[in-house]
Amino acid sequence: MQQLRILWVDDEIEHLKPFVMFLHDRGYKVHTVSNGADAIDLVVQEKFDLILLDEMMPGMDGLTTLREIKKINNAIPVIMVTKSEEEGIMEDAIAGQIADYLIKPINPNQIIMAIKKIFQSDEIRRNKIGAEYSQFSSELNQRLFAQPNWNEWYKIYLDICG
Repeated sequence: MQQLRILWVDDEIEHLKPFVMFLHDRGYKVHTVSNGADAIDLVVQEKFDLILLDEMMPGMDGLTTLREIKKINNAIPVIMVTKSEEEGIMEDAIAGQIADYLIKPINPNQIIMAIKKIFQSDEIRRNKIGAEYSQFSSELNQRLFAQPNWNEWYKIYLDICG
């Protein structure tokens, strides 16, 4: 997978340096800005694969920033990061087409799992299905080479159709 470009928008971005370094160490290219207006300017100028967006920022809040970003590029996934657990805010964010929602305080593994859920869920599913098929195929071959009787053939038939 190519190096993902992430834009992290948070008014307290200086406190998130350890998280940014954590993502850099895992091969992600992370740009940071401390407000919605700068985020919108960057989204116009550059291509990002993902945006981590703080919900509560002075000036342009996260939901307003989200709406503006979606006007520019509706396809870009956005993970909303917030201290608030208010249901109404979460519903507004979901209606604004966020890809995921994380509540502060967050830990690095939450971020990685959210990223994997967005970008690697299909691959993870395919790998799991492939592993299950491989195991089924191996077991089927063992049963076939064991010279099954008619009753075992019937069970094999049912498993294959099943």
